Amino acid sequence: MPSEKVLEKNKKKVAEIAERLKGSVSGVLIDYRGLTVSEDTQLRSKFREAGVKYTVVKNTLTNFAAKEAGLEDLEPVLHGPTSLATHETDVVAPAKIIVDFAKDHKVVEIKSGFIEGKVVSVDEIKAIASLPSKEELVAKALAGFNAPIAGFVNVLNGNIRGLVIALNAIAEQKQ
Repeated sequence: MPSEKVLEKNKKKVAEIAERLKGSVSGVLIDYRGLTVSEDTQLRSKFREAGVKYTVVKNTLTNFAAKEAGLEDLEPVLHGPTSLATHETDVVAPAKIIVDFAKDHKVVEIKSGFIEGKVVSVDEIKAIASLPSKEELVAKALAGFNAPIAGFVNVLNGNIRGLVIALNAIAEQKQ
C-alpha cells in the first residue's frame, strides 16, 4: 500500500495531466521506444519550437487523468512507454511534427490522440498532419484578400500608363 505522501503526489500529478488534457485543443500519444538520446532531443527541440508541450507520462496516472478529462477511450492504448504531445491553440502542430518525425524514424509509433475532447485514431492523426498549419492558412487568406487589390492597382496603372503613352505621342507629333 502506497504511503499518504505518494498518494498525494500522484493525485497532484493526475490533476496536472487532466488539466493539461482539458486545456489542450489537440494531443498525440506516442510510443518512443527505440529512440536514441540525440533523436529524442531532436524531437523535443522541434516540439519546443512549435510551442508543443511534450512529456513522458505514466500510463496509470494518464488513464485516471483521461477519465477525469472525458477521454476514456484513450485507455486501450495506455500500455508500454508513452509520451504525450499537446498544444493549447494549434490543432495541427503536434500531429504534423510527430508524423514528419516518424517518417524518418520508423521506431516511433503513434498510439492515438485527441482533438477538442474527442479521441481520434492514428489514421485521423495522419490526415490532420497533412493539413496546412495555422500560419500557412492565414498567409493564404491574406494572399486571397490581397489579389483583388493588386488587380485593381494594375488596372489603374494600365490606364495611367496608357494616358502617359498617348500624351507622349501627342508631344512627339507637336515637335
